[in-house]
Amino acid sequence: MAYTVQQHIALKRVSEIAASPDGKWLAVSVQRLDRDGAKYVSDLWRVPTNGAPAVQLTRGESKDSAPQFRHDGGLGFLSNRQPNEVKPDEEAERRMQIWLLPADGGEPRQLTDEPLGVESFRFAKRADRLCYYAAVIPGVEHDKQRETATKRGKHGPSARHYKVQPVRHWDHWLHQNPDLANTHLIICDASGKNRVDLTPSAKAEFAIEPALDVSEDGRHAAVTMQTLASDRELDSTVVVFDLTTRKQRVLGKSDCVDYSAPVFSPNGKSIATTRAKRSAKRAPAPVITIFDTTGGKARRIAERWERWPHVAAWTADGKRLIATADDGGCTPVFAIAAGSGAVQRISAREAGGSHSHPVVLADGRVAAIRSSLTDAPECWVMKAEKNSAPKPLARLSGFVEASKWAEMSSFNVRSTDGKPIQTFLVKPKGAKGTLPLAFWIHGGPMASNLDGWHWRWNPLLLVAQGYAVALPNPRGSTGFGQDFIQGIWGNVWGAQCYKDLMAVADALCKRPDIDAKRTMAMGGSFGGYMTNWIGTQTTRFRCLITHASVFTMAQFTGTTDHPAWWYLEMGGENPYKDPERFDRYAPVQHVSKWKTPCLVIHGEKDYRC
Repeated sequence: MAYTVQQHIALKRVSEIAASPDGKWLAVSVQRLDRDGAKYVSDLWRVPTNGAPAVQLTRGESKDSAPQFRHDGGLGFLSNRQPNEVKPDEEAERRMQIWLLPADGGEPRQLTDEPLGVESFRFAKRADRLCYYAAVIPGVEHDKQRETATKRGKHGPSARHYKVQPVRHWDHWLHQNPDLANTHLIICDASGKNRVDLTPSAKAEFAIEPALDVSEDGRHAAVTMQTLASDRELDSTVVVFDLTTRKQRVLGKSDCVDYSAPVFSPNGKSIATTRAKRSAKRAPAPVITIFDTTGGKARRIAERWERWPHVAAWTADGKRLIATADDGGCTPVFAIAAGSGAVQRISAREAGGSHSHPVVLADGRVAAIRSSLTDAPECWVMKAEKNSAPKPLARLSGFVEASKWAEMSSFNVRSTDGKPIQTFLVKPKGAKGTLPLAFWIHGGPMASNLDGWHWRWNPLLLVAQGYAVALPNPRGSTGFGQDFIQGIWGNVWGAQCYKDLMAVADALCKRPDIDAKRTMAMGGSFGGYMTNWIGTQTTRFRCLITHASVFTMAQFTGTTDHPAWWYLEMGGENPYKDPERFDRYAPVQHVSKWKTPCLVIHGEKDYRC
């Protein structure tokens, strides 16, 4: 079976979903290549939850994304499309705004006109309220924001002045310049009228991926705001805004603690989030936390559940939370009792796969985006019951499930300390003889190789070329308990994790279907680091590919985008006090032993690694 890179990038990408108020259909954002094949644009689709055929709602060369339903059934979404009466401006002017597809049909109409664009938004489910994030330049009139931004961008100083960390995040620079735009929280009617800036003096509180939710009655908004902590990292704190009085109240502020995206209960009296404490001694251990919005009291639930949950929604009766979490190489959907904290796996274990963006339908079922190592992301639905088999709703990606030409298996290998190391193996179905092996090491390191689709690291591209691809989950991988994660915390990257990987490689090379003389290892980020480390420790692989990798721990401290986090991740050691000791597991210290040919790949805007 031929499956090429060209076919891979031409697939449509199901990326976001929202459930209609009556639960009869999903609004789905689907990315695709534009007509020139040069960039991705996105359309909205209507996917009925009874399995009827899907219908495309929007078309064109714009990015229509982030679907959200208004209280009257209208469909809001972000788009960089131009108003019908306006001639398209330069690409720099195509900033995202909130648009609405009316519930009774018709053309989309623009709700907002933010000069510098809208970043994200939420409607109240039962009220005439819209909240959103938008960039605003302080001290500049609304109708002069865009002109001012353009002038300052072309003629303003290019120097950057910083007083505190961090100064960059992933692929872009942050700023601490009072003359530049910052993200603000804006409220208005659901029609986009009566705009009010709730945070006119905002600086960097919303600089990095702020979360937002609105109570169903439209009376309150919950956000995450960032403040500098004693460890020089950013705390993420839950803050509730009263949208009538415009007053704000901080929930659960604590030093060196991160709270995730808050989610209001249906009656608005509770907020669910996750809380994770930062420490040089212990790896983060996120715990579901429920705040009482009236008194601010917090209680933690499911504290003994050693998984990293992502809370997505409440059930309509307010008794359960719907969440996803990595679990043994998959990402199932779970229901957690809001009272007792009892955890129940909803998606059937035998179905495997990975789920994201779960939403609760009006009839109580749960819809989600589901994928596997052999199938692209699509919309599925399941009952909110234990061991429910997910059912497909539509095929929007254009991919034909690969089980006819590729097969996936999962097995455990005992490491040097007796711990089981779960590993996936994907290979051509029915292949005869021995196969060359690609050994893929995941990044993170606190992440996982999952039974899920990956747009960048997709094993099927190699399987189609006749390779077997192994995807191990060594020490540090999520979904195998907190002690397993702790095994990578501190300056021990090249220790037990390396032994885990070599144990898996040993087991694979003993298999009758693997050619032990034709093996290669590759990885990105932490996986790239481990590929480098492998290059200095063994010559067992014929070649290596290292992508966006770390080569020296000590120098990485001053080049990564979040150096304060790196201090914690390395166990609080000081790289400047004894750089050689700090680099004891750094490939640079052993580079003279490296003999294996290696392809090095890096991105100019990768400020992390």
